[in-house]
Amino acid sequence: MGTGQQGGPMRVVTLVAIGVAALALLAIVAGHVLGIPIALSYVETGSMEPTIETGDGFVAVPSAVAGPAEEGDVIVFDAQEIEGGGLTTHRVVEVTEQGYVTQGDANPFTDQDSGEPVVTDGQVAATAHQVNGEPVTIPHLGTAVMGVENGLESSQRWLASTLGTTAVLGTQGLSSLLLAFGLVVLGVSLALERWSGATRERNRERSREDVYDARTLVLGLAALLIVVSLATMVAMSGTTETGIVSAEFDSDRPDVIPMGETESHEYELYNGGVLPTVTIVEPASEGVAVDERTTLGYGENATAAVAYTAPPETGYYLRSVSERTYFAVLPEPIIATLHAIHPWAAMASVTAVLTGIIVAPLALLIGTGTIRTRSRARSRSPGGLND
Repeated sequence: MGTGQQGGPMRVVTLVAIGVAALALLAIVAGHVLGIPIALSYVETGSMEPTIETGDGFVAVPSAVAGPAEEGDVIVFDAQEIEGGGLTTHRVVEVTEQGYVTQGDANPFTDQDSGEPVVTDGQVAATAHQVNGEPVTIPHLGTAVMGVENGLESSQRWLASTLGTTAVLGTQGLSSLLLAFGLVVLGVSLALERWSGATRERNRERSREDVYDARTLVLGLAALLIVVSLATMVAMSGTTETGIVSAEFDSDRPDVIPMGETESHEYELYNGGVLPTVTIVEPASEGVAVDERTTLGYGENATAAVAYTAPPETGYYLRSVSERTYFAVLPEPIIATLHAIHPWAAMASVTAVLTGIIVAPLALLIGTGTIRTRSRARSRSPGGLND
């Protein structure tokens, strides 16, 4: 009996540990797929050794929370040239008027010496959390995540080939798969709950009540919608980098601008989702002027005028434009006001309203107590007869 009593707490601890590990893997995989680290990130190369070893994870603070980087910070940014481009984790070794000069701790030269433009705030996705000047690392977490990512990508390709559609590919496809997976898990949980009740030992059963916790169903659906809606809005948002050349002469090339002059370019906006969206376009670096917000229905597109100003010195410069997209479940002016406070305030509010619109009717329909269904069944015990 003592062993059974001890097994209960141990089982809870084990389940909690497994749950935490699963959430950590999910967060880091989703962050890598979406291009925005979510709580955790990792390195794939040895450019940050010995500070962060190859395959190690680290605690990542999103740039919206961390604020501007400082000299000595380890940042995750969207590289243009080094290592083929994409998310890169290096240290800020100098802060200039144009942006950040970065370098891997194991590299003898800065990234800018290797052809990478100066990193702008719009490229920075996260900052590594540091204690006493050292990033907080998690050994081998990245190695495990890379295995999960490879499996996820293979599964998406297999589904696309099997179903004959590309809708399951990319970040939009990932959101759809997460929603479908969540619904399956919810259905399986309810089925297991019913099955566990049905296995009670009864030789004769005239009437029995199957009891379901309505609160669990409502909360489970709400949690699923929150995760999917947030992930989808993050996937639809992002930063676009454009390289310009500040030159001493006029040119027909759109990326060449005379020194100190300003030229306007069109920025394309498109809504490929089912729900209408509100998109807000803003500068994410110096030398950019744009202030556009628009509501788009399914399949609609629009253009925003982005003005790029060339610095007074010749050279190649990177300019960034931020695009934030929200589901239009609130009036456009309200979303714009919340966005001005902070993009996460707008995302949280939109998610809360969207979740309420879907979950509230269900909660009113089934309540928050228990759902009872009655069934009638008879059973015989092995080798015996019922009276």
